Amino acid sequence: MKNQVNRSRAAEGFTLFELVVTLTVLAILIMGTLPLAANAVKRDREVRLRETLRQIRTAIDEFKRDTMGACPAGNNNPIGAAPTAVPSDPRTRVVVDDCSIFDSENLDRYPPDLQTLVDGVKVRQRGINFGSGGPSSNTNATDLNKTEEVVKVYLRELPVDPMTGESDWKFRSSYQAADDESWDEINVFDVRSASTEKGLNGEKYSDW
Repeated sequence: MKNQVNRSRAAEGFTLFELVVTLTVLAILIMGTLPLAANAVKRDREVRLRETLRQIRTAIDEFKRDTMGACPAGNNNPIGAAPTAVPSDPRTRVVVDDCSIFDSENLDRYPPDLQTLVDGVKVRQRGINFGSGGPSSNTNATDLNKTEEVVKVYLRELPVDPMTGESDWKFRSSYQAADDESWDEINVFDVRSASTEKGLNGEKYSDW
């Protein structure tokens, strides 16, 4: 008789109370995992932001090194003019060969905008190395006199801010303080995210 009652209850299925308890437990589990999933997505975007900032800043620094000796302060050299002799940096093998991209205010010779890094600039091989105390070069004179145009590109494409989904970066020139909110448009010395949100570490993305 007892076995028949147990089989009868099993056949009837769950009671309303049991269903409510089960759904409540499931809801608690789901609500607990949603923040973890959201943080995982946010963390992935933060990783991409740091990598994008690193790529842009590396391109800016590389461009700056390639201008060393190319444009004396206050002089926009014509294309093909001989660059000024400066101690060479082993990380740069070319010199910017078109100083018309700089205006008279940009004495530090940082890129005027990010698009310049994407479009590229005309460069030529550095010919003389004064880094060892005297002139030396592995380049033949005939190579130095070549006139074909060589364009160096520093960024493959205009980077997108992972936090905003747009190429709406905040810029700072080499003549501005780190906390300046408006860009003076003289050059691009540094870039920051335009997002007003805070990261998982509590810092604003615009301060990274």
